[in-house]
Amino acid sequence: MRTMDITDILIGKSGVLDEHLLLRQANRHGLIAGATGTGKTVTLQTLAESFARAGVPVFAADIKGDLSGISRPGTIDSKLAVRAREMAIPGWAPAAVPALHWDVFGEQGHPVRTTIAEMGPLLLARLLDLNDVQEGVLNIVFRLADEQSMLLLDLADLRAMLASVAERADELRATYGNVSSASVGAVQRALLVIEQQGGGRFFGEPALKLEDLMRVAPDGQGYVNLLAADKLLQSPRLYTTFLLWLLSELFEELPEAGDLDKPKLVFFFDEAHLLFDGAPKVLVDKIEQVVRLIRSKGVGIYFVTQNPLDVPDEVLGQLGNRVQHALRAFTPRDQKAVRTAAETFRPNPDLDTAKVITELGVGEALVSVLDDKGVPTPVQRCKIAPPRSRVGPLTSAERAQELAASPVAKVYDTPIDRESAAEMLAARATGAPPPPPANLPPGIDPALAARLDAAIGSIAPSAPGAGTSYPPPQAKAGRAARTVAPAREKPSVAEQIAMSVAKNAASSIARSVGSRVGSALVRGVLGSLLK
Repeated sequence: MRTMDITDILIGKSGVLDEHLLLRQANRHGLIAGATGTGKTVTLQTLAESFARAGVPVFAADIKGDLSGISRPGTIDSKLAVRAREMAIPGWAPAAVPALHWDVFGEQGHPVRTTIAEMGPLLLARLLDLNDVQEGVLNIVFRLADEQSMLLLDLADLRAMLASVAERADELRATYGNVSSASVGAVQRALLVIEQQGGGRFFGEPALKLEDLMRVAPDGQGYVNLLAADKLLQSPRLYTTFLLWLLSELFEELPEAGDLDKPKLVFFFDEAHLLFDGAPKVLVDKIEQVVRLIRSKGVGIYFVTQNPLDVPDEVLGQLGNRVQHALRAFTPRDQKAVRTAAETFRPNPDLDTAKVITELGVGEALVSVLDDKGVPTPVQRCKIAPPRSRVGPLTSAERAQELAASPVAKVYDTPIDRESAAEMLAARATGAPPPPPANLPPGIDPALAARLDAAIGSIAPSAPGAGTSYPPPQAKAGRAARTVAPAREKPSVAEQIAMSVAKNAASSIARSVGSRVGSALVRGVLGSLLK
C-alpha cells in the first residue's frame, strides 16, 4: 500500500476486532505506560515503524539500544512472526523502515549539536541547575555578548565571557547590579561538571536543523530518528534539557498547520518521569501549554513511562490515545496507579478495567484511541501487533554501514570552529588586531575591513552593522519573545554623524550585517519554563 493511501495504523486486536489509530487524530498525543518487562518498547517500535510506513517522520530516544534494529527486517521464523500468524494480521511480512542514528556524544550516531546562543540562558540555567542569582549572571553574559556582537557557540565562549564579566564586575555594577565572583565561580564549576559528563560535545556547530529530523525517503516512508540515549541517560538533566530544547525548537520554528490528514512529526518521549520529577508547577503548566498548542503545528507527542502517575494530571488530560500495559499492585502507590489508569479510560461495561490491568500478560494492553470525531473509544483489552522490523540492537558493523550511507553523514560529522567570543576576547586581551571578517565582497581589503569593523564597534556597538561578524551568527527569526536593550541616552550630533558614517561604510563591506546573538536569548513558550 502506498503511504498516501494509509489512513490508520494497527495497534492490536481485541478478539476479532482491530484497534486502529487514525492518523488524523495522531497529533492529539498519547501515552504508553506499563511496568518493566510488559512490552512497552515493542509497542513503541510497532507504532514508530507504522508511522514511518505512513510517511510520518518519527523521533524517539533509544534508551537501551533495542530500537536500532528498526532499520533491519525481522525474520519469518521469529516469535513475532508466529504471533502475527496467530493474530491473522493480513499482509504481515518482515520489513525495515529507514532510520537516522543520532548521538549527543557522537559515538553511536551523527553528533547532535546546538549553540550556546540557541539554547538560551533559561534552558541553560536548568541544565546547570543554577539558582536565581547564578541565572542572573548568565543573563548578563548573554546581554553583553549581544551588545558586543560576540558569538556564543560553545562552552569555551561561555567560559571566556564569564571570565570577562568577573573582570569587569565593578564597571558593570551600575548597569546590571552586583556581579559577585562567587556566583561566577559557581557557574564555572557547573560548566566543568557538564563538560566532564561529555555535555560539551552538545554545544558547537554545525547545529542541528529541524528539517533533517523531518526527512522522508524517496519511497515515501518517513525516517525514524533514533537518539542513542543509553549513555545520555546517565546524565538525566542533560537528557531532559535536550528534549525540552528540541520541543521548544519545534514549537517555535514550525508554522501553524491546523488539522492535517497525518502529523508532520511524531515525538516519543521515553522515561518521561525524568521530565517531571521535582518539577515546579510553573514548569508543568508550561509543558501542558506546549503539549496543547504544538498539536496545531502537526506534531504528536507520546509519553512513555512506567506509571501513569509519573505524568501530571494537567498533561495527562491532553493525551488522547492510550496504551496501558500491565501494572503491579504491590504497594499503596501501585494500587493508586492502577485506579488512576483505570479511571482515565472511557468505561467498557464488559470490562473491569482496574482488575484487568493487573492481569495483562506480556504483549497485552488496554487500548483506547480517539475516533473520527475526536471522542475516546471504550477501552479494549488487546494483543499488541508485532513489529515487522528486527527487535534488538544493530551490530557494530551494521551501525557503521548505516552511518556511512546516511544522507546527513557529511553534514554533521565534521565540527566547525569559527571565530567567536573566546577568540575575540583573547585577541582583545593580547592587543592583537582582530582577524579579518570572512565572506567579504570582492575587492575589499581584509585588513581595512577588520580595522573598520573594530572602529564601528567602538563607535556604535549597539547600532545595526556595528561590531558585526561575517558570516552572521545563527540567529533564528520568529521567536516568541525578544530581549529588549535598555534605553540609551539620545546621541549627540557628532555621535549621530559618526554612527551614520560607520553604518554606511559597513554596508559596503558586507550585505549580511545586523544579525544579533540576542535573537536567540529568550526562548518561546518553553524557553520561559523556569523563569
